[in-house]
Amino acid sequence: MNKRMTARSVVAELRDGMTIGVGGWGARRKPMALVREIARSPLTDLTLVTYGGPEVGILCALGKVKKLVFGFVSLDLIPLDAHFRAARQAGKLPDVMEIDEGMLQWGLKAAMIRVPFLPCRAGLGTDVEALNPGLRTVESPYDDKEVLMAMPALELDAAIVHVDHCDERGNGQVLGPDPYFDDLFCGAAKKRYVSCEAILPTDEMTNQGCIHSMVLNRTLTDGVVEAPLGAHPTACVPKYGIDLEHLKEYSATAKDAELWSAYKAKYVDVDHDAYVNAVGGVERVGQIPAPIF
Repeated sequence: MNKRMTARSVVAELRDGMTIGVGGWGARRKPMALVREIARSPLTDLTLVTYGGPEVGILCALGKVKKLVFGFVSLDLIPLDAHFRAARQAGKLPDVMEIDEGMLQWGLKAAMIRVPFLPCRAGLGTDVEALNPGLRTVESPYDDKEVLMAMPALELDAAIVHVDHCDERGNGQVLGPDPYFDDLFCGAAKKRYVSCEAILPTDEMTNQGCIHSMVLNRTLTDGVVEAPLGAHPTACVPKYGIDLEHLKEYSATAKDAELWSAYKAKYVDVDHDAYVNAVGGVERVGQIPAPIF
């Protein structure tokens, strides 16, 4: 079954008001080509579920986010996304569910395995409980009687993620050091769309990396989009690292409407090929080293 799609055809399947999970982690392996396609679309009133990076800032700056469920919103080398900060401070993002990173993982896992919640210790005794009064605790039914957080399932209408390689059937490969939780995002969603650096024959993927690099199987995907540099300005290691120069340019536009308008015209309002040219092309981005933490 051939699951090839374009970014435009993926976004055409999304609807206003959807809950969309965005894979990756901060400024690492975000599906930014798909995010920019959403940014160019008329979609609005979205709920984003994410370990947030620049996708949050861009979509907040465009007024497309109704609610945000997140563990953090960071550009890694820049601690906080400036457009996200601006939206929060201006009261343009009043509906947020800020939770512990482990709680977000457990909420996705609960949705993936089709249970209403999963118990965890993350979040207990913190302001997470005070800031999210809808959360509940449960008592262990066993002799220990431990009180645990009941993290509700984070059911997604759609998920978008970015990986190194896919085959046309939707198997996805991650060659970097961390798969993050892309498999959980896809498992928690009704529709799952994967962008990748290249679509390859299945046997060539296994030549590129060991079987453990095949983090997405075809039952977890509904569409695949070939988008070289599709994670930029976030990293897609080992192909390219975090483009700090570009993220500084992006961040600087949060306090100046004219700068944001110019940034949007140059990098957001254009198609993916034009974007790649605008950021210096494959050769420049491919020379950006992997981050070391």
